[in-house]
Amino acid sequence: MSSIQKRPYQICTRCVMDTTDSKITFDENGVCDHCRNFDKKIKPYWHPNENRLEELEAMAAKIREAGKGRDYDCLLGLSGGADSSYMAYIAKEVMRLRPLAFVVDTGWNLNVAVENIEKIVKGLDLDMYTEVVNWKEMSDFQLAMFKSQISSQDAPQDHAIFAALYNYAAKHKIKYILTGSNNSTEFIRPPLEWIYMNDLTLYKDIHEKFGKRKLKTYPTCGILKYRILYKYVYGMQRFYPLDYVVYDKAKAEKFLHEKYGWTKYENKHYENVFTRFFEGYYLPAKFGFDTRKNVFSTQILAGTMTRDEALEKLKTNPYDRDQMEQDKEYIAKKLGITTKEFEEIIAGENKTPFDYKNSFWLIKLGLSVCKMLGIESRNMR
Repeated sequence: MSSIQKRPYQICTRCVMDTTDSKITFDENGVCDHCRNFDKKIKPYWHPNENRLEELEAMAAKIREAGKGRDYDCLLGLSGGADSSYMAYIAKEVMRLRPLAFVVDTGWNLNVAVENIEKIVKGLDLDMYTEVVNWKEMSDFQLAMFKSQISSQDAPQDHAIFAALYNYAAKHKIKYILTGSNNSTEFIRPPLEWIYMNDLTLYKDIHEKFGKRKLKTYPTCGILKYRILYKYVYGMQRFYPLDYVVYDKAKAEKFLHEKYGWTKYENKHYENVFTRFFEGYYLPAKFGFDTRKNVFSTQILAGTMTRDEALEKLKTNPYDRDQMEQDKEYIAKKLGITTKEFEEIIAGENKTPFDYKNSFWLIKLGLSVCKMLGIESRNMR
């Protein structure tokens, strides 16, 4: 899990994943292991042009039964993006569920995300709960993460959203959590060296070294609580509705716009100013990691983008440079430092999670078990 390894540069002849993924391998035809994994473990079971409505209804019936006598039969995480918004439509209008829309305010959402959430909630007549993360704690944790010099700067946000969702479900005894994650847009996940997530040991060590404020209310949920306590003791289950319907993202975005006035974002995850800066500038400029590569490669394998189209898009900057400079100044100010101080931190010596206390062995074990049980079919490293 180090930065780019010193090996000859090579890019897959089929998708656009390359040796910025230091563990990538290629066959004699130059096809990468992500593509080979797709052919062997995903494609045979992936039916993007088939609606599995009987299976969807069977699960809907189980969820409705589990929710009898309760205000809500499931919890759905809503970010305002296309995946979660279309998932909310499927949950309410197709599955006929009584979901509670769960939103986490980390302090970084753009107005377009807030407006999209409002449009979906109003259009589908959903109840919504918003958990606001304590800003002083969030900003202190995020600044500590920047000072750590590792790649995973979106971890404080991602973990807070994930933990808040699961902790709320456990507290209110909601058994089913619905997510917009889906095979059609996520065949290839970013390597862990690009974005390393959900390691409380790492987060605590970094915050102890660089943080200044105690994280008294910041939501946490470690892998043991999530994988064992919540799943096997509480019986909590996660369900992916978009894997059971024909999900053409472009058509879904058009549908959401026409029906609810939903607005499309520039890129995946760009509903959030911090994530836009993190994925659009910090990762590629500091580490050479461009998350568009795994997104575009997924689209290539799904047949919704050609490799030539992906290569042309990768020649362009992830987002407008003037916008990036504005975002940098905005983020620095919100974190309580000057733009110069922020730039000096970013220019520091790159580190990896192995430079700090971590639970990588436990995460790796969990990933291996998921692969063995068939819970996860993508490359995970």
